[in-house]
Amino acid sequence: METTELIELLARNEDSHHQFKANVTNEASLASEMVAFSNTQGGKLIIGVHDDGSSSGLTREDMKRLSNLVSNAASQQVKPPINPVTENLALNGDLVMVVLVSEGISKPYMDKYGAIWVKSGPDKRKATSREEIQFEEPLADQELPRSQILHNLNLAKGGFLNVAGALLFANNVQFRLPAFIVKCVTYPGVDIDEDEYLDSQDVVGTLRQVFDDTLGFVLRHIKRVQANQGVNSLGKLEVPKIVFEELIANALIHRDYFVSAPVRVFVFSDRIEIISPGHLPNNLTIENIKSGNSNIRNPVLASFATKLLPYRGLGSGILRAVKAYSDIVFEDYREENFFKVIICLPPIKHNLSD
Repeated sequence: METTELIELLARNEDSHHQFKANVTNEASLASEMVAFSNTQGGKLIIGVHDDGSSSGLTREDMKRLSNLVSNAASQQVKPPINPVTENLALNGDLVMVVLVSEGISKPYMDKYGAIWVKSGPDKRKATSREEIQFEEPLADQELPRSQILHNLNLAKGGFLNVAGALLFANNVQFRLPAFIVKCVTYPGVDIDEDEYLDSQDVVGTLRQVFDDTLGFVLRHIKRVQANQGVNSLGKLEVPKIVFEELIANALIHRDYFVSAPVRVFVFSDRIEIISPGHLPNNLTIENIKSGNSNIRNPVLASFATKLLPYRGLGSGILRAVKAYSDIVFEDYREENFFKVIICLPPIKHNLSD
């Protein structure tokens, strides 16, 4: 877009395809605007101008911050994720960012709270129940070939499944993606022993199959305690099941799929370790994730995982795991490029008698 075109656009005021913002500081608010454009006919969000079309005086530092804000909102707070295009222009000596949001091909789009926004003139509003029903057209009624549907869902390209598509739907995933499995081993002691182990399993299949089988492996190898129950009861798991559900789901969804290595699950006598390829992305820290912050590395996979796994995609999984069982240690190995979660097991209690 040329500056002269921008000036002409600003002179015409806001409409269903153009929204003016003096500045943006809130990801959730920005996401709702992009959702509305995606669900309607697309449009341009122009950041750096007041409602009357005058520039608001953004700086280079503002543009860098806004660029990160747009990227994070589009990938983490819009479901399914979108890919807006940004362009920086000069207006009367100030800077203006134009964010182009195309009409979506995977409607309906939602914000992270599940709200569906649409444009109503220059403003936005939540979709009515009738509009939501209209969005939910069965795939069979769209008269599109399966390859096109998968392409529209960002799961395939050129008739071939991409990594996310293969992990969700492919038969014999391990033959095409041999590194993207989970290796589970149980050891009798507190160290890795190359010569002695109690059980091992290479878990393969689709994302759901891998999740179920990995969870099953772990649950087979942790103890149950009586916990004031009757002697005929099954007892309670020494670590709540939800802890492993959340941590295994996170390991599968947020691992780095550019690293050709498996997720590893080691069960020792005193702890369980879940090791994921790839360190925490971008500027995330262990303190951040324990506070509920997130930065989704694989947004397409994450958007479908909310329908397949006990995963909500809101950065709350770690919080739920720690709330259910506090003796969990997180270690981020940036140089070695992996992330480790250690679930410390309760010490064994012996009944002593004289």
